[in-house]
Amino acid sequence: MHPIFSDQNEFIITIEVVPPSGNNPKALLDKLCSLKNLSFDAFSVASNPVAKPKMSAMAFTHLLQKATQKKAILHFTIRDHNRLGLQSELWGAKALGIDTVIAVTGDPSAPKSNEPTSTVGDLNVFELISMARESELNTGAVLDFRPEVNGLAHEVKRLEKKVSAGCQFIVTQPIYDETTATNICTATKHLKVPIIMGILPLLSYKHAVFLHDKVDGIAVPKALRKQMGKTKDPIKEGVEQSKQLLELARGMFSGACVMPPFDRFDILSDIL
Repeated sequence: MHPIFSDQNEFIITIEVVPPSGNNPKALLDKLCSLKNLSFDAFSVASNPVAKPKMSAMAFTHLLQKATQKKAILHFTIRDHNRLGLQSELWGAKALGIDTVIAVTGDPSAPKSNEPTSTVGDLNVFELISMARESELNTGAVLDFRPEVNGLAHEVKRLEKKVSAGCQFIVTQPIYDETTATNICTATKHLKVPIIMGILPLLSYKHAVFLHDKVDGIAVPKALRKQMGKTKDPIKEGVEQSKQLLELARGMFSGACVMPPFDRFDILSDIL
């Protein structure tokens, strides 16, 4: 069992963080240190999300744990490292006191961007999970239930392979409604590992529409988009929606991962 799950009945809350661009972590670390007294269990540090370069996730995870004295979970992708590099990084993470990782495929690189790059991918995510477990790291995985193509059944089969490879917990892509949550709970109950529900607060009508229309793996129900368009205070509305989703998660999942967009960590005190 993943060590942050000290009790099977305990509800776990993590906060997702994206490392800064550039080589100076101070401003972001200062923001995150201000959260230390909130009621959550760990940070979760993404690695070059949407295939844009950020500070080394491993370096930032180490700095974050040191600065906050809070556990931080490190994401590893098969996109950015070959097999040799991944093994080195996994051992390095363990040596730095990082004991929990999440194995992910990684968002695809954009070959037509101004700075095109290639995807490495010389092993698959199942092999990465096995490698992480063999490196004595507690290892999680992600459920991208692909609502845009009704892909839950297919992705659950991938989850079964991830659990067989050694995955100890699962974090979902953001969920915005009870029907989706229920479908995921029903489809994954046979896996017998903790499921952490993703919660990505909405900040505006434009934000909600962008996530729904442009981001694979995220579906924002029409009612929520409409409400974000009607409200006079979209930030407050997004916070209230997130609070309701957190209560939904408490009743159906083993935990929640709150993903504040655009470093809006100031809204967390109201949500939590």
